[in-house]
Amino acid sequence: MLRRPAVSRPVLPRLVLAVGTAAAASLASLSAVPATAYAEPLPLNLPSLMPPPPPGEDAGHHPDPARRGDHLTVTVHDAGAGADGTYELLCHPGGGTHPQAEAACGTLDRGTTWGKDLFAPVPPDTMCTMQYGGPATAHVTGIWAGRPVDARFDRGNGCEIGRWDGLVPLLPDVR
Repeated sequence: MLRRPAVSRPVLPRLVLAVGTAAAASLASLSAVPATAYAEPLPLNLPSLMPPPPPGEDAGHHPDPARRGDHLTVTVHDAGAGADGTYELLCHPGGGTHPQAEAACGTLDRGTTWGKDLFAPVPPDTMCTMQYGGPATAHVTGIWAGRPVDARFDRGNGCEIGRWDGLVPLLPDVR
C-alpha cells in the first residue's frame, strides 16, 4: 500500500518560500556575471532564411526580370576612362552587363548586414571633410537582399567619397 508522506499544512508554505528564495538568489547571481562572459551571437546568414525559388525557377534567372532575386541597375556619369554608362548586375550567380559582376556581387555580399542599409545616404548631421573627389555621379536601382534600392552617389565630400569607395567595384574606381 502506498503511503503519502506526512507533511503538515503549515510546513508547505515555508517549503515553497525556501525554494523560492533559493531560486531568486540563483537568478540574482546570474545577473552579476558580466555580459562578456556569455557567448557571442552567431552571425545571421540571410540567404539561408530565404525560401527556395518555385520549382523550375532559379532565383537569379527568373524569366521575368522584375522577379529576379538580387539585381541592380547602375548608371554612372562623369567617371571618365570609359566607366560611364548603364550596367545591369545580377547576383547569385553573378552576371549581367556589369564589367566586374562577380567582384561587385562579392563586395555587396560582404557588406550586407542584418539591420543595416548598404545603400543608405550619409546622415544629414554627419561632419565630413571638405574635399572634392571629382564630378562622378552614380544612380543604383533594383533589388538587393529582398529590399528595393534607389540610391544616388557622388564624390562631393569626404563622407560621399568613402561611401562611393566602399562600393567599388559596383561603382567604378575613380581615385
